[in-house]
Amino acid sequence: MKKGLIYLSILSMVLSITAFQCASAELTGAKLYINQKQYDKAKEALLKEVQKNPASDEGWFLLGSIHGEEGNFSLMLDAFDNSLKASKKFEQQIKDSRQYYWATSFNKGVIYFNNATRSTAQDSINIFFDRAVEQFKNAILCEPDSTISYQNLAYAYLNQNKIDDAVVPLEQLTNIGTIPEAFSMLGQIYTEKGNVLMDTYKENKDKADSVKAFEWFDKAINVLVNGKAKFPTDSEILLRLSNVYIAANKLDVAMVAFREGIEREPNNQYYHYNYGVLLLNANKYEEAEAEFKRAIEIDPEYINAVYNLGVVYVRWASEMREKAEAAGEEDLSYQEKFKAAIPLMEKYLEKNPQEAVIWELMGKIYANLQMTEKSKEAFDKADQLRK
Repeated sequence: MKKGLIYLSILSMVLSITAFQCASAELTGAKLYINQKQYDKAKEALLKEVQKNPASDEGWFLLGSIHGEEGNFSLMLDAFDNSLKASKKFEQQIKDSRQYYWATSFNKGVIYFNNATRSTAQDSINIFFDRAVEQFKNAILCEPDSTISYQNLAYAYLNQNKIDDAVVPLEQLTNIGTIPEAFSMLGQIYTEKGNVLMDTYKENKDKADSVKAFEWFDKAINVLVNGKAKFPTDSEILLRLSNVYIAANKLDVAMVAFREGIEREPNNQYYHYNYGVLLLNANKYEEAEAEFKRAIEIDPEYINAVYNLGVVYVRWASEMREKAEAAGEEDLSYQEKFKAAIPLMEKYLEKNPQEAVIWELMGKIYANLQMTEKSKEAFDKADQLRK
């Protein structure tokens, strides 16, 4: 998931000083200290000012500006809020300040993030990602509605494998609801949590693990269904949704949902593909074949559909062979299905030549067709890629 992040232009901003008017001794003194860049003394004077006069809009504004210069953004925002409660006099300057500190924090986060992706020493990588996280959090404090800050915070956590921490910004993004990737990523995280618990259940047969697993699956389904409603053609959301339906053993529900999608949008290759995945997992090979073929007809370069159509033929052929063997019959018709899989898998390998698992699968396909030399070449290629 390592990726370079973009920079944002920074708005110019200086600590604003209003002209001297009739003001308290504390406020007048604070302005003098600010002009002399004696910020500690200015802050001391401003704290006295706002204690004596809690409705001092300018006192709170200047105090917030100093906190911002010091990088204390929580205190800055509290002071700005108090200024705005007193009056709207400094509203535009406060808005400009928030944007300035958001941009500076965001860009610092980007620098640290990119430094982490370029580093080779694990200690340095951890340090840079931690600093990136801190800066993106500061950016979020300054502009809570900035989706790109939440995105980058999530990426930083995921690159550290801090999955639980990544959930928080992703949940916030799904609440905002404008980033389709947030729905697919969060849905995948919830699904994986359910899968882990389901694996644990299979090992120890503790029913509590099964219950928790299905709770995570339900959370994933909820997130992805909401994402699908907002982004009905997003392929990642649709893929994650079909996967979690399968994991949750809700094939019937999933099939109805994707079949309805196809009826509404018959030329949507993603609906055909995901419906095909569900049919494949239900061992409905002929129906799955039709859906993947339709997806490829709509988009000839839809490589996942090409691959899964090949998988349909491999599973179909294997089932036919096993049935013939169990019945003691000399039926070689299954070989036609293996033959149909070859050009599909070859096309997939043209785009993904480094996948050892697929080369091994090709070796098995060739072996079933008594293509000994090609089988050996495929198995050798798989072994080479694993070294």
